[in-house]
Amino acid sequence: MLKKPPKISIITPSYNQRNYIESTIKSVLSQNYPNLEYIVMDGGSTDGTVDILKKYQSKLKWFSQKDKGQTDAINKGLKIASGEIIGYLNSDDLYLSETLSKVSRSFINNPELFWLTGKCQIINDTGKSIRSIATDWKNFWLNNLCEQKKRLAVLSILNYISQPATFWRREAYIKIGGFDDSLKYTMDYDYWFRLMTLSNYYFIDEYIAEFRVHKRSKGVEYTNEQFSEGFKVSRKYNSNIIIKTFHRMHDIITLSIYRILGNI
Repeated sequence: MLKKPPKISIITPSYNQRNYIESTIKSVLSQNYPNLEYIVMDGGSTDGTVDILKKYQSKLKWFSQKDKGQTDAINKGLKIASGEIIGYLNSDDLYLSETLSKVSRSFINNPELFWLTGKCQIINDTGKSIRSIATDWKNFWLNNLCEQKKRLAVLSILNYISQPATFWRREAYIKIGGFDDSLKYTMDYDYWFRLMTLSNYYFIDEYIAEFRVHKRSKGVEYTNEQFSEGFKVSRKYNSNIIIKTFHRMHDIITLSIYRILGNI
């Protein structure tokens, strides 16, 4: 008798993302994963998002009420989630075909690991691939780092792990808790450091998600704030002066490239 695939819980925090959230929902539901729990935590949208959620309410759980922001919404979803495997997908990002099946198989085949990550494409508001330099740079580190110590050292300099392509076991959540709600932009970066205390991660060497960049993205509207908060997170876990210097240098170079390309 075949064992039932592990239950996967996906949480989508949302607030006034009518233009994108339906595509996000479809990318999750179209996975056709046989043991899926999909939770949308909406912060009280007033732009028609709720009408879209009602359209899919037979296939997902949704809540719409005021919250304290994205991190708070994710944490509320985590408290509801009952899956053995957990991930969150923002309301403008997408999963690619067969992502959840690949994630499930990877966890089954690597029972000693608490989390995993894969490759992630960056797209614009129309779904066109952009920022290929940034994607290739992240992929370089994903492909060339294996030892946990080296991965952690590089993570202290740059966040090469893409949030939409990262998943963890419920057991990990029980051990380290939810996201730090004092962080507005880099709560995921902080979470990777905490997951690293449990185990190395497994790397799926395939594109499994898409991260959307558009005018209302946090990374576009609050770029400087995001980089500043990211530096604070890195410094929290690694106070080495050389690491701190390299992190600052990387931020400056990245911001300069984005400005040259007109991305911010």
